[in-house]
Parts: sequence; C-alpha cells; structure tokens
Amino acid sequence: MTARLTIQRPDDWHLHLRDGAALAAVLPHTAARFARAIVMPNLKPPVTTTEAAQAYRARILAALPAGMRFEPLMTLYLTDRTSPAEILRAKASGIVHGCKLYPAGATTHSDAGVTDIRRLDDALACMAEADLPLQVHGEVTGAEVDVFDREARFIETILAPLAERIPRLRIVFEHVTTRAAVQFVRGARAGLAATITPQHLLLARNALFAGGIRPHLYCLPILKTEDDRCALVDAAVSGDPRFFLGTDSAPHARHTKENACGCAGVYSAHAGIELYAEAFESAGALPRLEAFASHFGADFYGLPRNTDTITLVKSPWTAPAAYPFGDDSLVPWRAGEPLAWQLEAGSAP
Repeated sequence: MTARLTIQRPDDWHLHLRDGAALAAVLPHTAARFARAIVMPNLKPPVTTTEAAQAYRARILAALPAGMRFEPLMTLYLTDRTSPAEILRAKASGIVHGCKLYPAGATTHSDAGVTDIRRLDDALACMAEADLPLQVHGEVTGAEVDVFDREARFIETILAPLAERIPRLRIVFEHVTTRAAVQFVRGARAGLAATITPQHLLLARNALFAGGIRPHLYCLPILKTEDDRCALVDAAVSGDPRFFLGTDSAPHARHTKENACGCAGVYSAHAGIELYAEAFESAGALPRLEAFASHFGADFYGLPRNTDTITLVKSPWTAPAAYPFGDDSLVPWRAGEPLAWQLEAGSAP
C-alpha cells in the first residue's frame, strides 16, 4: 500500500471562490493545494467585463494569506450581449483565460446567463480567432427536460452543433457527469476537453438519499447513476489528456443549503486533492493521478506545468463539522467523517 505520494503541484481548472468575507474564508484551502485555478465569474453582479475581472483578481490576491502562493486565472461571464470587442480586451489583458457559458437558470447565479447560444456567434467566433477557451456548464434548462437528462440533451442540441459550427473554438465541457458525456468527449474533434469533479467520481445519486435528504451533496449537474460514475472513473484514470481535474468546489452558507429550497453546490476545497487520491486509489490507478491533476489541464490551457511538488500521506483524518464563513458557517463535504489521505504538513509552498 502506498503511504506517501509526491506529485507536481496540481491546478484546479474549475473553482468558485465567491467574494468578500466568503472569499477570505475559503481561499486558503485551495491555495494550500493548488498553484492555480480557473475562477468562476458567477458573482452578483457577474464578472462580465475585463475591468471587473481585473478588480476581482486584485481582491483575490489581497485575500491570500501571507506566505501562500496562488495564481487566480480569471474568466468572463458570457451574456446575450457579450461583444467581440470585450473578448479582444479580455485576451489582451493576459489575466483572462476563458469565458464561461451559463445557460440562463442552469445553476447558482446564472440568471444573467445566455438565453440562446446563437446570439453569441460573433463573440464565440472572436474567441476562436483569439484562442480564448470557452468553459461550458453543459445543461439545458427547459422545464420539460428531466433533471437527469439535461446534460445529454445539451450535448445533442447545443454542444455538438457548436463544436461543429466553430471548429477552431477550444471548449472545456465542465463537470461532466454521464457516460454519454464521456463518450462525446472521446469522440469529439481536437480542442474539446472535460473536467471531472471529485463528487462525481466518488458518489452516485443514491448518496443524495442515504438515510434522508443530504442537502450538502446536492449540486448541479446533479449526481447520476452508478453506471455513469463508473464511466467517469474510467475516463479520469485512463490517461486520456482530454480529461482533467476541476473540483467545482462551491461554498454556500449553511442556512442557504439547509432550507426548503437549498442552493446547489458541494464544498470540497478543504480536501480538494485528497478526495481525488481516494478515487484513484480505489480504481487501482494512484500513479496516474499526477497527470490528471497536474499535467493535462495546464497543457490544454497552454500554460507551463508547475515545477514544485506537494506530498499526500495515507493518514486518516476527520473533516470538521463546519468552517467559519463570514457571519455564518460552511459545511464541507465529509463533515465529521473520515478521509483517507491528507496533505503532508509543509509540503505545499
């Protein structure tokens, strides 16, 4: 049994950091593990301009504890009105590394999202020309579509036609959750990749109802079947560079999760790499974690791989029941439950 695992320092290619006191509460968890992260722009108001992205980046860096090294990779929130001119400003800034497509109403703070993908054709064509990747929340939102079918329907009606219509556009299909999504990515043209979250590698939808409703496991896209989970594990451990790490860690105050209409999002940043180690070890593929976590995402985004390392040790620990979160508290995934791996003290810069 492997007791220690040293890997090049990983990056998180899909992360929610929020803002203000919430940002200050969660940023140290990510910065302790990951050198960089693609930071989601779904604030209120959303980060729709390069100027707003620059200001948000400054707030993130100001919240970084002394002695920690972390680089936020910013994104813009696409709307029906995003212009090619804004895309060019984003690319020229050097700090914006993609634009996020939220179908209107798909998830947290997506109300200002895109209502019709064809309204973005000029902006997306400009992104392809400028080589600025598109990050996609891949679900349709029509009330007539079953929540468990939203991803498959998105592939069929939006993503596949888009990839064909703008063949030079690089696309990250974020937080894939189904066997259908895995098969689509494997058969897609060059320039299309996907991130996979730890919760979708380790949990199937029965976990949502184990002993009662589990609001802290509710996320969007929602957990799927055990067959889907197995397909995701197979993709993650396969060594296929089109699949890489993206936690989609999404912090919410306890009272916004534990109520009659709870928010979607799983908070995993407190154990962001440890949970992946558990998934890869369970699949008998621990030696392949480094490529998935530290190589493939950087390669896709055209960034250098990190040269420093972190070390994980096989030493069980128990996640706390909650973390401080501004004036409230934040319940992490595995709260009060054991985790098999932990970050070795002093191993991260």
